[in-house]
Amino acid sequence: MPQQFLHDEALGPSRGAQPGDLLNHATSAFTPAASPRPSACPGLWRIVQARDGGLCRIKLPCGELRADQALAIADAAKRHTSGVIEVTNRANLQLRGVRIGEENALTGRLLDAGSGPQAPRDDHETNPIARDDIRNLMVSPLAGRDPHALFDVTALASQILSLLQDDPRFAALSPKFALMLDGGERLAMLDHPHDIWLAAVRDREDVRFAFGLAGCPPVLRTSRHAPSGAVLPHQVPALVAALLHTFLDLAAPDHSRMRDVLAAHGVTSFMEQVQTRVGFTLLDDFRVDAWRRSPANVSLRLGLHPQDSVNLSYAGAQPALGRLDFKTLEALAQLAIDARTATLRLTPWQGVIVPDIPHDNAPQVLKRLESIGLVTDAANPLARVIACAGSQGCVKGNADTKGDGLLLAARLPAGVDVHLSGCPRSCAAAHCASWTLLAVAPARYDLFRRDGSPGSGVPVARNLTIDQAADTLERLTRSSFDA
Repeated sequence: MPQQFLHDEALGPSRGAQPGDLLNHATSAFTPAASPRPSACPGLWRIVQARDGGLCRIKLPCGELRADQALAIADAAKRHTSGVIEVTNRANLQLRGVRIGEENALTGRLLDAGSGPQAPRDDHETNPIARDDIRNLMVSPLAGRDPHALFDVTALASQILSLLQDDPRFAALSPKFALMLDGGERLAMLDHPHDIWLAAVRDREDVRFAFGLAGCPPVLRTSRHAPSGAVLPHQVPALVAALLHTFLDLAAPDHSRMRDVLAAHGVTSFMEQVQTRVGFTLLDDFRVDAWRRSPANVSLRLGLHPQDSVNLSYAGAQPALGRLDFKTLEALAQLAIDARTATLRLTPWQGVIVPDIPHDNAPQVLKRLESIGLVTDAANPLARVIACAGSQGCVKGNADTKGDGLLLAARLPAGVDVHLSGCPRSCAAAHCASWTLLAVAPARYDLFRRDGSPGSGVPVARNLTIDQAADTLERLTRSSFDA
């Protein structure tokens, strides 16, 4: 697959890969026989240079992080990095400011903490770097815990992750190739585009999984991402394998994503080849073309909410602008231990959920989350601002989006969601914010309003300071409300 520019899931790209970026891999739980394959995506072995130092990405299986792992990651960040940790928009963690010469020691510590890919099931070893790269499966942070879900996808998610890591052929997939498995939970990120998505749907007395390519589950009637078919739950792993093999069969050397293959071959031809690989029908009497996914309730990512048991709750929070330090991660891990859950679930909104809290203890857990500096209320302006790394961490950033984001939050009108992007790549938000501030110079931004069109939307104003942007948003949103 072709080499691509470094992509920071949470906070934007730094620059294209340069000589010396692809470092020697660590000697720890795995010792790969080959050097890291060409890519500019950061990973556990592949620590890539950004403006503020090395960038190491830890891919968490379905966003789950044990408390003991969190403590180990915090300790590794303290010893080998600047101490800055980020939650990404795919529910992973990133360590920033990895110090030169300490890359292998960092990777070794993370592997010893169990933060790498699972060991292969047989002796047919796959390059562990590739197995780490392709663990790109997104589920709801409440998968297996939401009483309103149509299907508990935890077992299916485990099967898909094993499939991705165990088949040597899938090592050829790009580190950006992404999958989503949706059980119909009320809390779900539905507007991230994925190469393959699957979503539970009720069909009379059964549950099936509608699936689609190069997009996201349709919610609105006008959605461009129609499903390609539907299968029964036990058929999902075989379907995923067939989709991946067909993609690799048809992909040209410069095709890294599903959209590239579909543009070259068309959806109909692609699905015809997929059908030959499975022993069941992908299209049947279920009206998959008419199906639409129920809207998600994003506000459920913050605060206290009941779980699938009347005796258990979960607490949701997020660090300001998706960034925390090693001390905060240590405090989160200790909180999970004290709450007797010992587990954290990271979210694609750059936040964290503490699940499985006995109902009587839940208010105390929420207060502790607030005491360590996390946002727990969806009405808090910091819950409605997204910002990339900006010029402090990325050479392509035109402005200090982190600092400017904090200034904007102090003046943000109620109910307004804003994404600050340091450059046109818009890496920090895979989903669509209502308003985008695109940096054009230090402390200067163009303002765009989302209208469903590609890109940032419709330009509203140019070359604004943060104060001018706040004034413009206040005026526009007030006039819209008054109308």
